[in-house]
Amino acid sequence: MMIVQKPKDRMRVEADPANVERPLIVGIGGTVRDQSSSEKALRRCLFFAEQHGARTAAITGTMLPADIYDPSKTTRSAEANYLISLLRAADGVIIASPSYHGSISGHLKNALDYTEDMRTDARPYLDGRSVGLICCAMGWQAGGATLGTMRDITHALRGWPTPMGVLVNSTVTSFTEDCTCLDASIDQQLQIMASQAVGFAMMSLRDARQAPVARLAVAG
Repeated sequence: MMIVQKPKDRMRVEADPANVERPLIVGIGGTVRDQSSSEKALRRCLFFAEQHGARTAAITGTMLPADIYDPSKTTRSAEANYLISLLRAADGVIIASPSYHGSISGHLKNALDYTEDMRTDARPYLDGRSVGLICCAMGWQAGGATLGTMRDITHALRGWPTPMGVLVNSTVTSFTEDCTCLDASIDQQLQIMASQAVGFAMMSLRDARQAPVARLAVAG
């Protein structure tokens, strides 16, 4: 699959049959501020996902839909259409958010609200997809509450949270400009979470390919 991001007003997802064996992991999050900790953590995790054999795409900051989700509208912005197109193609998702007052940012929550447009899909919302969760906070207490909220949201969207969720305490953990994590423990957690997200996605792809064979065997 080839992910086309430019020009911005022509965002789309095009299929490439040569890559059907490699799961697509879509990263969503960060803040409207470039180079935020949550964006860097997300990109670091996607880097590890690629090392485990996945294709990746990231929607961060200003690429997230700015318009408040309105279920009554029949047209969507280019950003919203691109987000939903990627999520429909995704085999797994990584979500990263700052902790704002014990919960996720409104900007990210609004983006996730757009998954309501997927409610009548064959795979509604995030059904059948692994979902890795990253929370960045200026302390442990608020971050723990936010990570729990992110798990609740994932369950509500029918996603499968990875066993490993990553809480980044920004007072003690930092990232370089190229998104390298300077905290070895957090870096290892991001790598473990990436491997879990990719591993589950690969199993789902394999099961999807074998499902018709299994049904024929039962019918026989």
